[in-house]
Amino acid sequence: MQIGLIGLGKMGGNMRERIRRAGHTVIGYDRDPELSDVASLAELVDKLEAPRVVWVMVPAGAATQSVVDELGGLLQSGDTVVDGGNSRWTDDEKHAEELGAQGIGFVDAGVSGGVWGLKNGYALMVGGDKEHVERLHPIFEALKPEGPYGYVHAGKVGAGHFSKMVHNGIEYAMMQAYAEGWELLESVDSVTDVREVFRSWQDGTVIRSWLLDLAVNALDQDEHLEQLRGFAQDSGEGRWTVEAAIDNAVPLPAITASLFARFASRQDDSPQMKMVAALRNQFGGHAVESTKSAKE
Repeated sequence: MQIGLIGLGKMGGNMRERIRRAGHTVIGYDRDPELSDVASLAELVDKLEAPRVVWVMVPAGAATQSVVDELGGLLQSGDTVVDGGNSRWTDDEKHAEELGAQGIGFVDAGVSGGVWGLKNGYALMVGGDKEHVERLHPIFEALKPEGPYGYVHAGKVGAGHFSKMVHNGIEYAMMQAYAEGWELLESVDSVTDVREVFRSWQDGTVIRSWLLDLAVNALDQDEHLEQLRGFAQDSGEGRWTVEAAIDNAVPLPAITASLFARFASRQDDSPQMKMVAALRNQFGGHAVESTKSAKE
């Protein structure tokens, strides 16, 4: 299968490679000419055979809207656009309506896997009409992990990004729980090897998880996280999850508290946020702030 891919950063670049390894043709475009296969979106569209499929992997909001607008002027009826970024689900509904008026299909894909996706595969949560989703099945199969799980057609347009949003809200709460436990262990005199306590949880316990494995990786690199500032950003999905909970009268105390904890981290050097920052860097390559840079 042939596909165009827009945005070749940490996620997009690895996705291009994984799709190619599965035997498909990927024509990639990025604003960085060293990463790009073509010089412009127009050239990308020209090189694709109709009916075209173009996958967008750029930041949510204005950047995605700009790309969708430009594609709307370049693509033709029968083509399909996939938004694989972390867009808000309400934006998906808008984009589907705009492109649909021109006969262009739209699919939203929540993608999870971070910097490890090239090796392990990506979990895919997809929303859109059945005819558009089924057309993309070979690409989804190439991106997903091996085995029966990792891909779901979650529902109509917006369902993919809504599901990914909830996934990220749960991720917030899980990281916060590990971070709170780590800080408590570090604070008592009786526990002398916190890193090895975390490592002991990796097998046979009910709290074992990939996030726990990544926490151990981070502690192996910096045993007491002394090189990190206790500061953690939020990328938007946590806020949207809490807003959706309010709109639907669904109580989310753990996820809401974990979001507020990140806000608190920007006021003080929070020990818990050292662990959250370390985990975000481990699974997604997200930037961290060192104690050295904070002092400077």
